[in-house]
Amino acid sequence: MMTPQKKTGIILVGIAAAMLGLSFAAVPFYDWFCRTTGFAGTTQVAAKPSDVMLDKKITVWFDASKEAGMPWTFKAEAPSMELKIGENGLAFYRAHNPTNRIVAGTASYNVSPDSAGAYFTKVACFCFTQQVLQPGETVDMPVSFYVDPEIVNDAEAKYVHEITLSYTFHETDLPEEQAALAPGLSGASN
Repeated sequence: MMTPQKKTGIILVGIAAAMLGLSFAAVPFYDWFCRTTGFAGTTQVAAKPSDVMLDKKITVWFDASKEAGMPWTFKAEAPSMELKIGENGLAFYRAHNPTNRIVAGTASYNVSPDSAGAYFTKVACFCFTQQVLQPGETVDMPVSFYVDPEIVNDAEAKYVHEITLSYTFHETDLPEEQAALAPGLSGASN
């Protein structure tokens, strides 16, 4: 026969184990939730451009920033673009590595206002993969996107006339094959 203290202990261990399991599930669930709903300005991804274009126009602003310590210069080539809702847009961001070493970076992104996140759809983007710049290299990086025409049917988002697409570049570790090819450069500092 189990004592009440032992039964309580087993219940508490079970609750703690369940909470630990849920904490590991929280990150992938939150990521899925944000991608599905556009929560917190999370953008959508599509395999091809929109085939529906409305007569209504919207302005997209482009923002570029860097994490502290990221040595690149990084900026949008144009501050904004006006396009029809559903029209495919193509914008470019320019990155330059002014150092004497290879630098890898990954861009995090979001859109504001948050209500537009569920309708801002990327077809192709430099932010989907790590970018590696050689010493002194400058690259123009494209983002192909459209604003989903369904935005006009959303009770809150239909009043959005301007969207800001923001990217922040973070320095990341070099891929092993890049680091192995240039050990003298990858470890050098500016």
